[in-house]
Parts: sequence; C-alpha cells; structure tokens
Amino acid sequence: MKLDNIMKQAQKMQKQMMEIQEELANRTVEATVGGGVVTVTANGQQQILSIRIDPEVVDPNDVDMLQDLILAAVNEALRKAQELMTAEMNKLTGGLKIPGLI
Repeated sequence: MKLDNIMKQAQKMQKQMMEIQEELANRTVEATVGGGVVTVTANGQQQILSIRIDPEVVDPNDVDMLQDLILAAVNEALRKAQELMTAEMNKLTGGLKIPGLI
C-alpha cells in the first residue's frame, strides 16, 4: 500500500514539474548593463530570447567593450533565469534539494 502511495506522489510531482517547466518557458527575465546600452532577455528555461544594443555604443574602434557588455548581460540574464527556475522548483519540493532536479 505504501509503495502505491509513493508512486502516486511521484507521478503527481512529475506532472507538476512539467507544468512548471511549461510556465517557465513563458516567463522572462531581463538583464541590462552599461547603463542600459545592452539588454538581454531570457526565459525561465535559460534560453536567450533577445539582445538589444543601443546604436550609440557601437564603436568600430572598440569592439572589445561591446563584446564584454554583451557577455556580461547574457551571463546576468542566465543567472536571473536560473534563480527563477530554482525558486519555482523550490515551491514544488518545499526547498528539499533533489539531485538532478534543478
């Protein structure tokens, strides 16, 4: 009887995880660097959706700075997306760390 109950709970949790993953695909986070000159938007599944660059920051003589700004914005957006995903999964698990889940 206990094994049957555990299996039902596991199936319920799996369904809830799938629902959270679908929801995360529709939620976005945004990271802006350089005083707003580069903005990166990512979804909760850590996919980059868009990169906006202020044309005034594009200097052909300083491509390295633009690359650094883009890299910083992408990394910050992915960090925020990871935080969002962790927060949503913690709601499901009650903060219990389950290896391989997040």
